[in-house]
Amino acid sequence: MAEQIFPTKGNLIKAKRQLRQAMMGYELMDRKRNILVREMVSLTDEAKELRSTIESTYSEAYKALAYANITLGVVSDLANTIPVENSLKLSVRSVMGVELPKITADIEPVDRPIYALGSTNSSFDYAYVCFNKAKEITVRLAEVENSIYRLAIAIKKTQKRANALKNIMIPRFKEQVHFISNALEEKEREEFSRQKVIKRRKTRA
Repeated sequence: MAEQIFPTKGNLIKAKRQLRQAMMGYELMDRKRNILVREMVSLTDEAKELRSTIESTYSEAYKALAYANITLGVVSDLANTIPVENSLKLSVRSVMGVELPKITADIEPVDRPIYALGSTNSSFDYAYVCFNKAKEITVRLAEVENSIYRLAIAIKKTQKRANALKNIMIPRFKEQVHFISNALEEKEREEFSRQKVIKRRKTRA
């Protein structure tokens, strides 16, 4: 590649500028990758904890529902009085240019149930609390796992670009700078020698 570059001062300035830009780009890509990796590690730890919590929460909720069915009879009619969840809202937050989802939901306060207390008992109340908690954890887990997926894709792309800069572009521009610098130095030495010969001939004349 370097042999195809005509050794001029203009091309040397251009090659040095491209080398600086490539090195700066690599530093930025490396910094971005490290920040994204830290974010993903943090979310991965949280996801692991949420998965463990959500399994036990759903298990407890279904046990509570089963006990409510036993004590109240089938509670499907009561359950139908609870509104369908449609309060989910999706927004995004940016981490180094990577858009990560942020999900919010209107979680009803457990101390103000939205069903008739006169036709229920403490078993149904407990089932309601458990499923309310399960809904809250599910929303957070969906947000975290989707964020991890997006971060993994972004990290892969960033790593690929950083590798291209480090292993291809930077060595190429370094080679160009080295080639042009050597060619210009050689040209200057030849010019200096030529001038000495001319001066010596003039002196003899």
